Amino acid sequence: MKIFFQRTVPMAALIMAFILCGGCGAAESMPREEAYGDQSGEEMRRNTGQYAEGAWRSTDVAMGTVIQQTLYAPREEASAVSAECMELLEKLEGEELSWRLDGSEVYRINASAHEEGGCALPEDMALLLEQCMEISESSEGAFDITLGSLTGLWNIDRWASEGVQEVSLPSGEEVKEALSLCGSEKLKLESGPGARLFMPEGMRLDLGAVGKGVALSRLRTLLEERPEVSGAVISLGGSILTYGVKPDGSPWRVAITNPFDTAENVGILSLEGQWCVSTSGDYERYVEADGVRYHHILDPATGYPADTRVRGVSILSKDGLLSDALSTACFILGPEKGMELAGRYGAEALFVMEDGELILSEGMKRYFTKNDSYRK
Repeated sequence: MKIFFQRTVPMAALIMAFILCGGCGAAESMPREEAYGDQSGEEMRRNTGQYAEGAWRSTDVAMGTVIQQTLYAPREEASAVSAECMELLEKLEGEELSWRLDGSEVYRINASAHEEGGCALPEDMALLLEQCMEISESSEGAFDITLGSLTGLWNIDRWASEGVQEVSLPSGEEVKEALSLCGSEKLKLESGPGARLFMPEGMRLDLGAVGKGVALSRLRTLLEERPEVSGAVISLGGSILTYGVKPDGSPWRVAITNPFDTAENVGILSLEGQWCVSTSGDYERYVEADGVRYHHILDPATGYPADTRVRGVSILSKDGLLSDALSTACFILGPEKGMELAGRYGAEALFVMEDGELILSEGMKRYFTKNDSYRK
């Protein structure tokens, strides 16, 4: 089927057009995916680290997205911590979260789906899955980590990464069959010492909806153990961590992408201290066929891309996993149920609707300043 294909939005623009940081208040433009050409992560690492005005700034690639770091610390310490951050991200993907890499915990769990004895879990993975299953229940299934068969069927991420121009959309029967292999309620987790997970045959976990959020929390812990870093902002595609303070004491300023024009923003969040911000939007990765947009955020209730008149959702939370998971769940639930869910977890939410309306939680209004030039 011949369709219009939209490549992945510039990775760091998933949540923001830019970050305003440093005492000068200048805008740091987010890099476009295409700017890196065929450079490997190692080549980028040799080329992009710079130290100026008391901050180390670097650009790299990990977890399938562009990573940008700004660390306030003495030069040598900042460079070393930046390298530690990249090592953490690579290990998190390769050893824990990836469903593609055969050395990861998730890959091993998926391979055990047919085993009657289940799969033994490390403590960290057991806790992570327990949190995900709890959020799934609270969101009435809108957030679901068992959609591996469904996401593999739609394959929108592959279309985005490879720039495919002709694809075949799945049939209704194919969607129905894949959906029958999904559902967090079908998981059985025995927590505590000797934790084990039992999965039905054919089920596949996909932690893509929380991976970057988990990374934000791990990065925050790393920074807390490095007192030489007084402040930092780290962007992982559609997820951002702010940490500590800037030298001039001004707040971190994070711009929220305009879904109708991703080179622009709908407004700015002004934040102090440690915050995690995650955004989910239908403009990130999608195809259009016969005037219908098929984006990558799949509704577990239907097996198709969610359709709730929402173009983008940004979640503000102290916890990375929560911000990431809730941005997906709230997108699928829509503003009414989504606001209720976010509030239940003490998170703040901002919805950008298909008619351009901005819907904010009361708490979000304290941090958000609308861009005067924002128009649909």
